[in-house]
Amino acid sequence: MTEQRILLDVDDAGVATVTLNRAAKHNALDPAMFDALLAVTSELAADRRIRAVVVHGAGKSFCSGLDISSLGGDELGGSLLDRDDADRGNHAQRVSLDWGHVPAPVITAIHGNCFGGGLQIALGADIRYATPDARLSIMEVKWGLVPDMGITQTLPRLLRADVAKELTFTGRVLSGAEAHELGLVTGTADDPLARALELAHEIAAKSPHAVRAAKRLYDETWTGADPSAALLLESKLQVELIGSPNQLEAVHAGMARREPQFADPD
Repeated sequence: MTEQRILLDVDDAGVATVTLNRAAKHNALDPAMFDALLAVTSELAADRRIRAVVVHGAGKSFCSGLDISSLGGDELGGSLLDRDDADRGNHAQRVSLDWGHVPAPVITAIHGNCFGGGLQIALGADIRYATPDARLSIMEVKWGLVPDMGITQTLPRLLRADVAKELTFTGRVLSGAEAHELGLVTGTADDPLARALELAHEIAAKSPHAVRAAKRLYDETWTGADPSAALLLESKLQVELIGSPNQLEAVHAGMARREPQFADPD
């Protein structure tokens, strides 16, 4: 029987836990893992119950990158220029970038090795926590390659160009603590999964309409956006929220000093 590459659990709060489930291979990326990741991001994007997502790896690592057995053959480059949607990238790029198409915030919990494609998956999330001793690397140069899983759309939001180039040119391994110092991860924790779940439940308790709108606002305007268009989007999203049921519930609950009861998006 083929091992189930991705496990998905959704709790009563609307927090989805996605587990990369190829522990014996340090969750290395093979075709089945790529397909499973695309399937789960599609499922999460369509599920209106989802209020936050946590992604982590089973076993000793988050993800050690591309399965080495996939390197060197024609299959590696044969479909890189093929894409159904130019804005969403090819099959491999979507494994990283499709987390951005999940309306709810996505948080990754990194431990052990997080190399190459594994790091690019983590970069596709909104927030990242890592153990201080986690091992992260933009490792593609080791195999004579460039990073090509959407890193041009994610890394510029986090690092200066010279820092990104140094890490890419050398492929050196940095610790979770150094990754935090550089801004590559949001924070460190001895138990990043517990920290990610704690944050996910905190987010899940907020108005899902406001959280989704805030994610869209930043994703569409953070780098390279026309200032006029960015300011207009702020206003449009705010107009949609003002007076809506969840916005009124936030006000009423705050005034009554009670826990709000938010409805899921339609």
